[in-house]
Amino acid sequence: QVQVVESGGGLVQSGGSLRLSCTASGSIFSIGVMGWYRQALGKQRELIATITSGGMTKYVDSMKGRFTISRDNAKNTAYLQMNSLKPEDTAVYYCRMSIQSESYWGQGTQVTVSS
Repeated sequence: QVQVVESGGGLVQSGGSLRLSCTASGSIFSIGVMGWYRQALGKQRELIATITSGGMTKYVDSMKGRFTISRDNAKNTAYLQMNSLKPEDTAVYYCRMSIQSESYWGQGTQVTVSS
């Protein structure tokens, strides 16, 4: 009954920006940690950043500076602002949410950065 859906991906030129969104819907009473991950073709899925319900953020060191995670608890939505994008940022970006203590993944949104 709970669904998590990402949006906002697309094709962008190197140096450009994108803002991804991830919204949970269904029978939701509480959402804990929200996180963004990405998986490039032929590589393992990797963590980008997480944010708690209170707004505390953590970033993987290599993602600091260009990526910003945020959330709107009233909208059950997480965001990922991505700036100064590089071709190596090309990947499928996934959202993960802890909802009623269960983990839910979205289907992913493709981000392609052209050189």
